[in-house]
Amino acid sequence: MSTNNTEIYNHDDDIEVTHKINTIELENWIKHVTYIEKELNNLIGLCKQQVSETDAKDSILERFVEKKAENEELKMALEKYALSRVNLKECEDMACDMVYISEHESYRLRYLVHLDNYRTVKDDFFSKVQGETEAEK
Repeated sequence: MSTNNTEIYNHDDDIEVTHKINTIELENWIKHVTYIEKELNNLIGLCKQQVSETDAKDSILERFVEKKAENEELKMALEKYALSRVNLKECEDMACDMVYISEHESYRLRYLVHLDNYRTVKDDFFSKVQGETEAEK
């Protein structure tokens, strides 16, 4: 099973379809985490400009910097994982395939938890900025 060809054919068995879908999903995760990296850089800049209270600014800024480091770590892990998937074609039995499928599920969970935590920090920032904007009116 080659991970380069993600087109699904009628003759593909369930395992091949699963691997192809997982490959497409992984590519999307990497693109999304790359976008989050850019967004975090922008949010850090906005935080420095928009949040006026020093304590709140430092707290939110620290959380963004922490999320940026976590995002970078996840991106590197996903890219390394993507490279390891080239060995999929070496699988000759269901047990081998299931190792890859289980590993993919663990990366899916890690990605989803990361997204949820990132969104929480981002929502806190926007709530703080909106609160300050409302107070200025």
